[in-house]
Amino acid sequence: MQRTDFGEEFKWGVSTAAYQIEGAHDTDGKGPSIWDHFTSIKGKIADNHHARHSGDFYNNYPGDIELLNTLSIPNFRFSISWPRVMPGGVHFNRKGLDFYHRVIDACLEKNIEPWITLYHWDLPLALHRQGGWENRDIVSWFAEYVYLCAREFGHKVKYWMVLNEPMVFTGAGYFLGIHAPGNKGLNKFLKAVHHATLAQARGGTILKKELPQAMVGSTFSCSYLTPYSSSERDARAVVRADALLNRLFIEPSLGLGYPIKDLPFLERIEKYFHANDEKRMYVDFDFIGIQNYTREVIKHSWLTPLIHAKIIPPAKRKVPGTVMNWEVYPESIYQMIKKFSAYPGVKRIYVTENGAAFPDHVHGGKINDLERISFLKNYLAQVLRAKNEACPVEGYFVWTFTDNFEWAEGYHPRFGLVHVNFDTQERIIKNSGYWYQAFLQGKENLKFHPEPFLTSN
Repeated sequence: MQRTDFGEEFKWGVSTAAYQIEGAHDTDGKGPSIWDHFTSIKGKIADNHHARHSGDFYNNYPGDIELLNTLSIPNFRFSISWPRVMPGGVHFNRKGLDFYHRVIDACLEKNIEPWITLYHWDLPLALHRQGGWENRDIVSWFAEYVYLCAREFGHKVKYWMVLNEPMVFTGAGYFLGIHAPGNKGLNKFLKAVHHATLAQARGGTILKKELPQAMVGSTFSCSYLTPYSSSERDARAVVRADALLNRLFIEPSLGLGYPIKDLPFLERIEKYFHANDEKRMYVDFDFIGIQNYTREVIKHSWLTPLIHAKIIPPAKRKVPGTVMNWEVYPESIYQMIKKFSAYPGVKRIYVTENGAAFPDHVHGGKINDLERISFLKNYLAQVLRAKNEACPVEGYFVWTFTDNFEWAEGYHPRFGLVHVNFDTQERIIKNSGYWYQAFLQGKENLKFHPEPFLTSN
């Protein structure tokens, strides 16, 4: 028995990322990444956590894939660690490649479809030291990496994503400096944005040429934005924030260029253009992945440079939030599916990440995470709403499968359907994991439940 209300071809799965789950940071020839270095700097990560061991998926993958099978999860999104397969960013590492062959083969043996993300933020440190995303040469470096992965895994893997959330890794890593590599400054950010845009298109084009039977896309972070007040100034602030947070990477990939008209400071990016870059930014993706968790309420602010807009956090608005201080607002995912569906060049949409972090309390070997179940029910109801309105949404992936290293927040936020004890590596399926299993098996009816948001606080 399986779900049919979303359609028999709808793709159900979970998403993960190499750096967040694999551990084995220097095993079998893996080279250091920018995150290995960044987490070694005191004060960069909450409680100075690091991911050198994390959930040790590198050694625990057979059991984890068996858990996927147990929970009836038919699609598994994971990323390739660039420095594991190309430690110095140039020559390949056979032991690293063989690891991903083992993971892919283990999935296929269980009739689980592997979905590969090529870049989920773990740039080889050796390439960072040559300029990283600020160096235009990264487009060529990335192309060689894409060719390698296509040659190695293309005969086994049908679904490919080029970049994960380029707005986040460029904004947090090259403007705000709160993520690896910790760079700050407008010019650093603009160079990284343009080169990531070019790499996204180059990588997608290579995959489509090398693997004509594959489905090729890229993933984009997005938040539903609403104004703080009914003032015209707040409305204009929303337009500027939308151009930065939701439109910056999707529009050039569709041949629309950067949204400079609505965010004038982006005009400065043109000094990094070479001849014909407008054409080089375009790629004919088969799908896009959208990754939505929340909405943001935007207020005009002269004190915020460049964008003149600021986010009013949930606590100040006295609305329910998660451990990440993200508002629980299910309609956000409906609004973002509708927004991206409106682009003529978008053929199909997969929700490649959606989920929530809440405190886990282990009682008698069980974790009854009612908040996460409530979250998933209400967000999925909004996905179904969009699908019933003829939006081309064709899949949904929970973030995430197992608890993991959550970047600058360390191990404090727990997003997983499966609890991980990072000291013992014990796995405990949470009640949300069992709920997702029953849901996928068609044993849980999905209706919109305006249930009160449950809080552990």
